[in-house]
Amino acid sequence: MGRKVTLATCSLNQWALDFEGNLTRILKSIEIAKQRGAKYRLGPELEICGYGCADHFYESDTLLHCFQVLKSLMESPLTQDIICDVGMPVMHHNIITIMHIYIYICMYVCMYVCIMSIFIFDRKILLIRPKMLLANYGNNREFRWFSPWSRPRYVEEYFLPRMIQDLTGQTTVPFGDGVLSTKDTCLGSEICAELWNPRSPHVDMGLDGIEIFTNSSASYHELRKADHRVNLIKSATTKSGGIYLFANQKGCDGDRLYYDGCAMIAINGDIVARGAQFSLEDVEVVTATLDLEDVRSYRGESIFLTAQEYEHKPYTRIKTDFSLSDCDDRCLPTHQPVEWIFHTPEEEISLGPACWLWDYLRRSGQAGFLLPLSGGVDSSSTACIVYSMCVQICQAIKDGNSQVLEDVQRVVNDSSYRPEDPRELCGHLFTTCYMASENSSEDTRNRAKDLAAQIGSNHLNINIDMAVKGMLGIFSMVTGKWPQFCANGGSARENLALQNVQARIRMILAYLFAQLCLWAQGKPGGLLVLGSANVDESLTGYFTKYDCSSADINPIGGVSKMDLKCFLQYCVKSFQLTALIGILDAPPTAELEPLTDGKVVQTDEADMGMTYSELSVIGRLRKISKCGPYSMFCKLIHSWKETFSPSQVATKVKHFFRMYSINRHKMTTVTPSYHAENYSPDDNRFDLRPFLYNTQWAWQFRCIDNEVSSSTEQCDFGNHSNILIYYECWKQLCCLIYLMNKRLKRTAFIQNKKKF
Repeated sequence: MGRKVTLATCSLNQWALDFEGNLTRILKSIEIAKQRGAKYRLGPELEICGYGCADHFYESDTLLHCFQVLKSLMESPLTQDIICDVGMPVMHHNIITIMHIYIYICMYVCMYVCIMSIFIFDRKILLIRPKMLLANYGNNREFRWFSPWSRPRYVEEYFLPRMIQDLTGQTTVPFGDGVLSTKDTCLGSEICAELWNPRSPHVDMGLDGIEIFTNSSASYHELRKADHRVNLIKSATTKSGGIYLFANQKGCDGDRLYYDGCAMIAINGDIVARGAQFSLEDVEVVTATLDLEDVRSYRGESIFLTAQEYEHKPYTRIKTDFSLSDCDDRCLPTHQPVEWIFHTPEEEISLGPACWLWDYLRRSGQAGFLLPLSGGVDSSSTACIVYSMCVQICQAIKDGNSQVLEDVQRVVNDSSYRPEDPRELCGHLFTTCYMASENSSEDTRNRAKDLAAQIGSNHLNINIDMAVKGMLGIFSMVTGKWPQFCANGGSARENLALQNVQARIRMILAYLFAQLCLWAQGKPGGLLVLGSANVDESLTGYFTKYDCSSADINPIGGVSKMDLKCFLQYCVKSFQLTALIGILDAPPTAELEPLTDGKVVQTDEADMGMTYSELSVIGRLRKISKCGPYSMFCKLIHSWKETFSPSQVATKVKHFFRMYSINRHKMTTVTPSYHAENYSPDDNRFDLRPFLYNTQWAWQFRCIDNEVSSSTEQCDFGNHSNILIYYECWKQLCCLIYLMNKRLKRTAFIQNKKKF
């Protein structure tokens, strides 16, 4: 009897509502899995329609087209002689849920819409397994569209749509929290967030004898997050043994998120096969051949006592006359553990946003990107990400990726073009422009020019002074007044307005050149305008509303300033972009106020009233630690006690919350940004807070003031440095008393001696 099984999982670059393309990619993954000898294939969550359909899940069209794609899958000869696990939404009892359908299919349909896993095999639906725990945090809002299946280990019958009945001859199929039993093993399904839950289903399934666990996910990328997934999957099979398959979506599904793949297979706590975290491949299949006896021997001792105490109702086993193993598999080599090398945050910034940009560009139908390049850290980071995209594209084509080559030729409108060098490709896809004003310095102009030359972009020098004076001339004609900078005797209101008019004109010119730049060269198409405001500036609102931070998309809008500086240092070493050294050394500045002796006097950190390093700490406390003004102050007086006094910490916290609340309205119009940080202030979905505040924060700030007064009165003995000072003073006082006492005694002795 065979005992070795070959299993396949995959990462697919699905796109919301792209039913045609999604079907093609699913079929290709099944074909690759079969070519590698797999008898079971797992796909990502909601792979038929795409995860990011959002309110399209309310539409009956979405559900209808999912079943039509499912029918096409079952009709394909590729789905014969292999168990396929596909994901889609289904309605059952007028409720929608997420399901997995085993073809051999497993699927879930509910009087509510559910996310399901559908197991299909030889034109039969074996089981529809609904999602039991929905994701409702971060960027996920599954409870808005779906309902979970809340009946553990319960299975009922689901009536199939007529189009599926006519194909399979089945009227109903099992629907619920069941497992699939083949002739040689037993499979159980988890769906995405169920793995992250403290009561993950794989625990009970393992105790009930299920040997293979599968997880279809749509897990998006965040910096420093990949190891969390890997550790969860290793832990899931370390405790009770078993084989675990993880599938994930990859690419840009049509929104701010990038799904970073990382499909993997584990057994008994070890990863034995893994896919790439960042890749331009639309279809990536990971397979492994494993021995079921390794699972059984691992469990033989460790799970025996626990299993005797298992009191839950057993899982309903849906039996199928099929084996995942062959009788003649004795000579098949099994996969051995592999070491997972994680990317550094700098590498993640280089790869993730670059892949996201490429997906967005090729799917948008545009011909490239345009970036206002100021010669500062932020815009230079955006430029380097575009260059990294070109590096990855050239490497993918060199590795034989025909889909990438076809997409490049379509974007540049040249069917004979084959990129060989990233700089050359950058010249076809990327236009940068330095928009100078009378307040711009030669240093920033030269830094922008040098970087553009090193990455190979088409670089333009544009002077905006004429446009600025034209705008101010219109204002002067109407009002009879001409505003002045503070440096020239103007008021703060005049100063701010003059800065903003420069910034907003840059936005208008950026869109003008993006639309007509290629037209002027006799080329077809337009360019996507890239933004370059970082997450810290968004948090405080340190940018002009509708200035050149307003763009089509922004690859660094979810990345902190400190991470961007580390990323540029990485680019200096990895891409030999030496022009970045001067950019890193220069102080960040908007260059919107008059120069002094040709030098910049305005700096970003001076304008903001705090450093970018301090902002990064504050941003994490506000979002991740969920701190309001008072609790943030209480945390910072300890973590910053070596640097700032309590009153100084209070001043910084108050200043931040005033800036945050005054400028929160800007986040309602901010450019769609790549989601990279879990303290992102993105108003669209991730950070659901008001945009109109009472900016006095009277009650909260009064609590802070009371705490500062209290700490001052108590002399702050919690401060280690103060304790040392007080201790030294006490020692000196004791010595002084001792010496005075000794002197008094000596004086008294001498006086007594004289008496005698």
